[in-house]
Amino acid sequence: MTGNEIAASLAARHGLTNADARKLIDEIFTAIAAAAARGEETSIHAFGKFKVKDTPARDGRNPRTGETIVIKAARKLTFTPAKAVRDGLNR
Repeated sequence: MTGNEIAASLAARHGLTNADARKLIDEIFTAIAAAAARGEETSIHAFGKFKVKDTPARDGRNPRTGETIVIKAARKLTFTPAKAVRDGLNR
């Protein structure tokens, strides 16, 4: 499902224009991204949590040459679905 499809569904359910629904969706994801950039967790009831995970620097290998390289430390955004979502997936 694409963002436009979600916007169309939201617009149909709530009497909005597709453009207004798309703006709302964009604002939601902008807020989640901004919270993640600050290192904050975003929890959406009955859906799940977006968390920032720090991964330390580590050694890796270049698959082409076999040379050892250092993979830099990074921050990643992870999603943990709520129990209701997990249960819906595993029916």
